[in-house]
Amino acid sequence: MNDVLIEVRDLERRYARGGVRALRGVSFDVHAGQRFGIVGESGSGKSTLVRLLAALDQPTAGTVTFDGERVDGVPERRLKFLRRDLQIVFQDPMGSLDPRMRVRDILCEPLGKPRDHADRVDELLDAVGLPLDAANRYPHQFSGGQRQRVSIARALAPKPKVLIADEPVSALDVSVRKQILALLADLTERFELTMVFVSHDLAVVRHVCDTVAVMRRGEIVEQGEVGQVYDRPEHPYTRQLVAAAPNLRAVLARLEGAS
Repeated sequence: MNDVLIEVRDLERRYARGGVRALRGVSFDVHAGQRFGIVGESGSGKSTLVRLLAALDQPTAGTVTFDGERVDGVPERRLKFLRRDLQIVFQDPMGSLDPRMRVRDILCEPLGKPRDHADRVDELLDAVGLPLDAANRYPHQFSGGQRQRVSIARALAPKPKVLIADEPVSALDVSVRKQILALLADLTERFELTMVFVSHDLAVVRHVCDTVAVMRRGEIVEQGEVGQVYDRPEHPYTRQLVAAAPNLRAVLARLEGAS
């Protein structure tokens, strides 16, 4: 039985303006139940890759397959399955949550209307650790960490197979960051989700993921089981990243303390 949910082959993305080559022959598989980390510095191509995985942009070359279905070059009307089965939690919840909508409506939006989803809203708020009366409030009435919990609840609403977390804690302070990471770990296990976790932070990726791909200048230079890649890096760039984070063990210890 093939348990590959996301298959990426020879992915390239070039932009005509400036001749930028954002991705260069990227290939990898994400298996069902995996926590797949993508780590790299700013400008490494992580955000471009996320957009291609979600079919929010189209590759210049290469293919993206989700659960056996091609999603590159496919008209939007044929991507309803992807919009349901793959959801994204972004870095900035204020940028991804409509400030004019109450939380109840934000959570119901991916479920469709006019059905009554009151029970589902309650389930989602409870799952992310928010009080039920949060449904009547607007995004600006929450703290940054609470808004990210709303974003996670919205992503969970249609019961996706895959959750992409794109720098989900980089805008949060340390204590809240630990809480959100623990929440994501709990939810992926509880709902049997596959997660693609994107970050520039090596410690966070090691804490959350079981597999990691290291990106540099639009390429994956190394990938494998997270402990092996971090403890015995083979590529010079990976060794450079690990060496540049001398407090990696200390940060990991603090993150583990939040679990």
